[in-house]
Amino acid sequence: MTGKNELDVRLIGVELYFDDLQQGKRFYGETLGLDLWDEDPGHHARFHAGQAFVCLERKGSESYPSRDKAVIFLEVPTLAEAVRRIGEERIIEMKPHSEGGRRPWAVLHDPEGYNIVLLEALPHAPAGENAN
Repeated sequence: MTGKNELDVRLIGVELYFDDLQQGKRFYGETLGLDLWDEDPGHHARFHAGQAFVCLERKGSESYPSRDKAVIFLEVPTLAEAVRRIGEERIIEMKPHSEGGRRPWAVLHDPEGYNIVLLEALPHAPAGENAN
């Protein structure tokens, strides 16, 4: 429900600034397995991330730079499988079991030090279970 001063928004993408665009491109494409969608070599690389996108842009290429802090939240079907595929040695911190109603999660850093939070997807209720 939205109030009269609230916007109805949905995340469509995230952009991160990189010193080493190629290293970032390898990490998001090879380590996280995101599909490259659009690229302007030396300027940016944009990846599909479900119904949103992650864009990596070379620092200093825009006239409106942002601060250097960012966190990306990525939902994965099974946290344990995602950690296994990415490599447990890359994980900075992890809560592999649900605690206090929170989903299992893990944090890793990309090559520029941005936090990537992996959240395990919520189980889907069988059809009709939530019907009144």
